[in-house]
Amino acid sequence: MKKNFGSLGQKLSAAGLLCTLFACSPPQDFANMQQITAGAEAASAPFAVQIVTQATLPTIQSWPSSHPPHSSDWIAHTTVASDGVIQPEDRISLAVWDNDQTSLLGQAGQKVIQLQDLRVSRDGTIFLPYVGDVQVAGLSATAARSMVEGKLAAIMPSAQVQLNRVAGLQNSVQVISGVPNPGTVPLVDANVTITTVLAQAGGIPPNVANPQINLQRGGKLYTIAAEKLLAHPELDTTLMGRDKIFVQPDQRYFLSLGAAGREAVIDFPQDRVTTLEAMSMIGGVNQDMANPKAVLILRAYPAAAVKAAPNQGPPKAQMVFAFDLTNADGLFSAGAFLIEDRDVVLVTQSPLVNTSNAVRLFTGMFMGSKTVFNSVQ
Repeated sequence: MKKNFGSLGQKLSAAGLLCTLFACSPPQDFANMQQITAGAEAASAPFAVQIVTQATLPTIQSWPSSHPPHSSDWIAHTTVASDGVIQPEDRISLAVWDNDQTSLLGQAGQKVIQLQDLRVSRDGTIFLPYVGDVQVAGLSATAARSMVEGKLAAIMPSAQVQLNRVAGLQNSVQVISGVPNPGTVPLVDANVTITTVLAQAGGIPPNVANPQINLQRGGKLYTIAAEKLLAHPELDTTLMGRDKIFVQPDQRYFLSLGAAGREAVIDFPQDRVTTLEAMSMIGGVNQDMANPKAVLILRAYPAAAVKAAPNQGPPKAQMVFAFDLTNADGLFSAGAFLIEDRDVVLVTQSPLVNTSNAVRLFTGMFMGSKTVFNSVQ
């Protein structure tokens, strides 16, 4: 039988060429530490590398945030008079009790005179027949009742007045979105809090990622995490008329890349996420590929945050924070280092991966060549 040695020679030559090429540049899946940080020592480098240890952590934690919040500080709870203040656009209903048989407002024998749905004008007044305009805005319901009785005394000396108020827009809050039942909620008294209104609007949906409570007041936006608000009663803000409330998921996120358990965009599930917690969220590291000695956090700071002195701010706008998760110091540092909005968690590739890939490639091609050689025997 004629043996096809020509074909065998071509296959062995091709295998030798592939082996030579991959020996010089073995297959690689992710970047390693040296590739990411190459050129960092140069003064002109646009980025800097900072090793994170328990010794360097306090300095790093003193730096400004890369993404400072846009909202102002939250407003704490305050206790005010329980009787709400009348405002323009409120509706007032009066029940006037009078025994005078010659009352100008009622008919003979009528004991109660009802004056319903009197709108408080923009000037803060209501109109009473035979009396004229009565200023009630800025008064509590009790004070307004006394004021009305005083004005009626000229025509009804024995009159007693009962006053009811229905809140208008200036004594109401608007729950805009993020709850089951958005809408306008009247403030029944002066001590209505934000958690009370949220409960009336159907509560906070359970499927919202780290829900953020937003309060608009006087042209400013105040934001707090629902978890923090519910855990601290002293932060249960007392609402004011024309406040606007909306609930939304936490808008912050970070990315996981490289030899991580998964590559993904990760939403913040809570206010504070440490590097160790982030590693857990991304599924840890790929045991076959990752280099736990070089887990990197890539972060971009605004130009205003860059400072020449290291204890005042980052030396470069683009920073690479490096963690060694194979020793206690690195693990404790990662457990205290906070992830910020839009950080990149990059798990680098182990330097042993290239060698392992080359060995597997050579072994595979050797076994394939052996099979070809045996087939032509």
